[in-house]
Amino acid sequence: MKLISFIIPVYRNEETLQALHRQLNEVSIELASKCDFEFIYIDDGSDDSSLKQLLSIQEIDPRVNVISFSKNFGQVAALSCGLKEANGDAAILMAADLQEPTSLISEMVESWEQGNEITIGYRSSREDGVIDKATSKFFYRLIKFSSTQMPSGGFDFAFLDRKAVDALNQIKEKNRFLQGDMLNIGYNVKFIPYKRQKSASKNPSSSFSKRLKYFIDGILNTSYLPIRLMSLLGVATAFAGFVYAGGIVYLKIAHQTPFKGWAPIMILILIIGGLLMLMLGVIGEYLWRIYDEVRNRPNYIIKKKYVAEKEKTI
Repeated sequence: MKLISFIIPVYRNEETLQALHRQLNEVSIELASKCDFEFIYIDDGSDDSSLKQLLSIQEIDPRVNVISFSKNFGQVAALSCGLKEANGDAAILMAADLQEPTSLISEMVESWEQGNEITIGYRSSREDGVIDKATSKFFYRLIKFSSTQMPSGGFDFAFLDRKAVDALNQIKEKNRFLQGDMLNIGYNVKFIPYKRQKSASKNPSSSFSKRLKYFIDGILNTSYLPIRLMSLLGVATAFAGFVYAGGIVYLKIAHQTPFKGWAPIMILILIIGGLLMLMLGVIGEYLWRIYDEVRNRPNYIIKKKYVAEKEKTI
């Protein structure tokens, strides 16, 4: 019997965990003739009763393993931890806020049986707020320039064969873009659309600053596009400067006043200065990531592992 590991990062999800596990248990009963299941919940330093809820679920269901982080390290760190801890022949990555339909899991299992190493449930539409929709649409459109397989709505819901899990576990980057990693490891990918529901959690699990960092990680980790854009901007600015300088020289030779006042000079200074600061900022992002890699600090720290009927302290 094949074993499938559910990997679910948890951060401030106390209202949804019981309902989520009930839904997953129904799926496991539906697919009991095909495979067994284990559930790996990673508590990412929640400051509510999420850990308490997880432990109460574990008391009822011995298939549940709970990992508690020492603090909040972020969703990608939690998923990376879950991938390393998973024992299954395949793994399912999903959020804990009831936004992904568990009814899609059966279709994912069928896709796996047909030979697809990766099956991705992507958001064809979503019930999020206007700002979240707009920023997400803008972000994934930019990502598609470097990762052409990326669905326009992005994804958090994925089914991975063991080979894909092992490949992802070989990537040791500190500030990784996990979605891009899934698409770039080279295995067969099938996409299944779904409508993303509004989050049932009262407390937001992801702040704007975290989403912005993940956006920057996605842009910088998937391609050299920022560096190339900087080079193109530099060439275009230099070319425009030489043309403008040539025009000024010509007007001077022709005894004409090229301009009056300081406005053109200020415009050029502001444009060129702004471009230089933008380029230095992009270079700084790359340098910071290099520095972070050199320090070789852990992506996460496990405080405790709770295995059914026993507790293992790290």
